Amino acid sequence: MSTESTTDNDVSQADTDGQQTNAADQSKSKATSRKEALEREGEIAADFLETLLDIADLDGDLEVDVDGDRAAVSLVDSEDGEAPQQLVGSNGQVLEALQELTRLAVQAETGDRTRLMLDVAGHRAARKLELIDLAKKTVEAVKANGERAELKPMSAFERKVVHDEVLRSGLSSESEGEEPKRFVVVLPA
Repeated sequence: MSTESTTDNDVSQADTDGQQTNAADQSKSKATSRKEALEREGEIAADFLETLLDIADLDGDLEVDVDGDRAAVSLVDSEDGEAPQQLVGSNGQVLEALQELTRLAVQAETGDRTRLMLDVAGHRAARKLELIDLAKKTVEAVKANGERAELKPMSAFERKVVHDEVLRSGLSSESEGEEPKRFVVVLPA
């Protein structure tokens, strides 16, 4: 009898190990398929943007990447010329509009909403660094005086960068107001 019990335990353990292995394999498979889906979103976006650049007779090369949980496409300088700054516009407004058009093109192709990020000539990358610096300085001020601080209105991308940096610093923040004048408030501890 004890032999049967040991055998039953061994079978149960093997079943459990098999279930854990299957769960790990499924998790890896989901991560791989998610990354592949994001890469596909980036490729669709790049095709759309390339067509747009050709129509407008604008220079620039497109780089596709996956940044965390979103596809990222960057329009950068090419051998033929610099990335067109006019696609950034005043305060990044043209870039925001172009990003929304690109997201719609991806959604039309995939049937799914996308969180794709578009950058032109390093504008978003540079702006992100500025915002991180602003968030750090604001956090220092809030910690020093214990009072909440309201920042100027920002785009959703800009607010997210600030919220992430504030969270990393150990404080909390929230967005207030209505678009397009929505802004971040950094709260004391």
